Amino acid sequence: MTFYKYQGAGNDFLIADNRDGGIILSENDIRTLCDRRYGFGADGLMLLENSRSHDFKMVFFNPDGSCGMMCGNGGRCITAFAARIFAERESNNVKRLFAFEAADGLHHAEITEWNETLTRMTIRLGMSDVNGISYIPEENGYFLDTGARHFVRFMEAGLEDAEILYEGKRLRHSSLFAPQGANADFVQPAQDILMVRTYEKGVEDETYACGTGIAASAVAAWKAGYLKQGEDGKVRTAIKAKRDMLSVEFIPGNDGDSAHGIILTGPAVMIGTVNVSEMPLQ
Repeated sequence: MTFYKYQGAGNDFLIADNRDGGIILSENDIRTLCDRRYGFGADGLMLLENSRSHDFKMVFFNPDGSCGMMCGNGGRCITAFAARIFAERESNNVKRLFAFEAADGLHHAEITEWNETLTRMTIRLGMSDVNGISYIPEENGYFLDTGARHFVRFMEAGLEDAEILYEGKRLRHSSLFAPQGANADFVQPAQDILMVRTYEKGVEDETYACGTGIAASAVAAWKAGYLKQGEDGKVRTAIKAKRDMLSVEFIPGNDGDSAHGIILTGPAVMIGTVNVSEMPLQ
């Protein structure tokens, strides 16, 4: 098996081409491959598979082996991976528009920038609509689903130095979000941007960025009154993750509790390849 290591705003993934269906991984295999001490290390693992009616199917696994959710940074990375596959087949012509299946439905992606080696790209990714935003008074924050379940709490200051692991873990396992649990996003509105840090379930740690969490944070920030619609009806904001900058745009629903046309824009970078002749030993 050959895996390609990608990162999207520091969210790193192992990706493999499984269009022939030959890669079959157990939960333990995925945990081993993603382990940062005994494996190759990643925030998730993805398989690119065939789709009957679209460009490909994205199959995403958390590093604990769980699946069934969307990953925004992963969606950009697997689009970049698909573009490399297409370019190899089509004499280096870069396919810019993709439609792919994921656990939460159909997604569209557009590659807007790329380098000559196709190892660094900027990608606009369409995210799932938000069909409900719930204020949770017990925790002073907002719960919503952007392809993955998120709880968003706002902070007026101190986010960069905040110790979010304990609070993130507590919220992730709160009975309010049982039994599935929820990712926990901590957001500090600043001048012209939102600063976002996320504790991710499945990773069970803070990640450098979380695409679905960044989208959730932007929509919740509009709901909380931190962001306003432009003259064209869209809400736009820059997002500062742990290290990288991304952006989100969307159209709020007239009901005040929904959003559609959500676009997450950010980098997708290929780091290298990993050839697996046999599973690493834990």
